[in-house]
Amino acid sequence: MQAKTMIRAVIGAGALVFCVGSALAQEAGAPLTPPNVVANQQRELAHGDPHRWFNDDKTLQARLQTLRKEIGAAYAEAKIGCQKGEAANRSACMAEARQTYNHDMANARETAMASR
Repeated sequence: MQAKTMIRAVIGAGALVFCVGSALAQEAGAPLTPPNVVANQQRELAHGDPHRWFNDDKTLQARLQTLRKEIGAAYAEAKIGCQKGEAANRSACMAEARQTYNHDMANARETAMASR
């Protein structure tokens, strides 16, 4: 039980750091989602909410696959945010984004198991 609480705290802290960074980048007028992804999202949403949004991942493998995909997407957005940020802080930002990605991927199985 204590491990689940710790995992949630770590994930929550990581999400908070990412959200604050994302908010700052958004304020600076920097879009974080690649333009080709935005275009694809708009095409899909024109037809209403995708059915897959309402299907729960029933197996550990499915939850793990979704979590890894989300971690990868968060990393891609973080890299875009770093590239749009100040040049002096770019390498530190990229290193932090990579460290967060590696940490999240290393703990993905435990996170997926805790989300049942």
